[in-house]
Amino acid sequence: MTDASPPSRAFVSLIGAGPGDPGLLTLHGQRALREADVVLFDYLANPELLRFSPDAETIYVGKKGFSEYITQEQINALIVAKAQANGGQRVARLKGGDVYVFGRGGEEAEACAVAGVPFEVVPGVTSAIAAPAYAGIPVTHREVARSFAVLTGNTREGGAHYERLSGVDTLVLLMGVRNLDQIAADLIGAGRHPDTPAATIQWGSTPQQRTVTGTLTTIAQVVKDAGLEAPAVTVVGEVVRLREHLRWFDRHARLGGPLAGKTVAVTRTREGASGLSDVLRARGASVLEVPLIRFAAVPDDQPVAEALHNFSGWLLLTSNQAVTALFAFLERSGLDARALSRVKVAAVGPSTARSLAERGLRADFVPSTPGARHLGAELPAGPGEVALHLTSQLAEADLKGALEARDIGYRRAELYRTEAAPLKEHTAQRLKEAAVITLASGSAARHLAALASADFDPLGLPVAAMGLQTADAAREAGFTRITVARTASLDALADAAEQATREAQETERRA
Repeated sequence: MTDASPPSRAFVSLIGAGPGDPGLLTLHGQRALREADVVLFDYLANPELLRFSPDAETIYVGKKGFSEYITQEQINALIVAKAQANGGQRVARLKGGDVYVFGRGGEEAEACAVAGVPFEVVPGVTSAIAAPAYAGIPVTHREVARSFAVLTGNTREGGAHYERLSGVDTLVLLMGVRNLDQIAADLIGAGRHPDTPAATIQWGSTPQQRTVTGTLTTIAQVVKDAGLEAPAVTVVGEVVRLREHLRWFDRHARLGGPLAGKTVAVTRTREGASGLSDVLRARGASVLEVPLIRFAAVPDDQPVAEALHNFSGWLLLTSNQAVTALFAFLERSGLDARALSRVKVAAVGPSTARSLAERGLRADFVPSTPGARHLGAELPAGPGEVALHLTSQLAEADLKGALEARDIGYRRAELYRTEAAPLKEHTAQRLKEAAVITLASGSAARHLAALASADFDPLGLPVAAMGLQTADAAREAGFTRITVARTASLDALADAAEQATREAQETERRA
């Protein structure tokens, strides 16, 4: 009798990514992305959402208009193959809008069912509703529209039988921008009045959103004159008239700043999520999170254990990761914060101090200005006292130099390791298009500089640095267009990104 085979992990989540605004992804969709081993994403799924799957294999299966480079049948087969590989994997299929609203998600679900692969459908916010809403157009309104229909404008999918829709108040057309002149003529031929209001919204819900209005007679030419292309949604009906006083997204103050529609690259650790991204999005930026650094455990805890044994001086923590790694070390050792009762703890800045406070430990000292050199210069220790720095293998010399200049003993123990995170192809491509890159540490500056190649020179891009120490590290790495945040805060770093963008635009105008 043989042992039964272990159950397969094969599972597919068909996830609606929403219309473009990453904030419209559902919590269910976010959880499925975090659990995924493989993510297949398409042209209309915002690539920012891939940050929820930092360790997953990512595969672009985009299709844009009629320029398909991969067929739907190939996508179906790939979903099944990836789910069945390696004894079973969790596959997230990330689709723009909603899975079942002209997304061919039904075909992908059928492929899973035929292959015997378990699957789930995670509905998303369809662009048919979201794009008009962001443009100030409600698809229904008690006084002018009590019904709406969503149609495909793709003539390759067959006729729409517009004559059957004579009683529908609002029509929403997806994938029809290339055929808009014919669609408008067909609607008029089916009985719609030529002066019926119409609007077309390109890249709805994103900083790139653009909206034009007209009538069935004029909308195709208006769209052509404005240069609008796919992806776009067209709304036909009296509700379009409401846009004039309901438009909110394109009037919002956040879209008037220098970051509006610009791509800002936020460098971060592979594991971390960046609060800076939310601040930048609120200013109209399209954010690209670039995981340049990942943290790894040290091969042996013994050196840290020996350094802490009977130590009673100043314990120096110069990053949030140092706090995380310290408490992980204590847990592995069967200890908790009480093991640090003999030491005084100094944090390099308010962010590190907050990380300590979240674990129930208050920093005994934080320098007036964040940074290792300021910590070394201001630490309330006298000659002959000793400070223990728990850090990575890449600790900079500023802290040691500042302490030794004051005759304070400096010891260092390697608590964690900092390594370069491999850059995924789709991230590398978007990084080239960034208007500005934010740097929160010297390590980020050095790792970014290391990406320089024959076809990509990050050293020539504007960067916004968090603090003078990071700026100095950026200069040493070869960056020349550096703007320094006035304080160590997310808002200040976002301000620096805006300033760097303004200066870059001014330089281009002068050229």
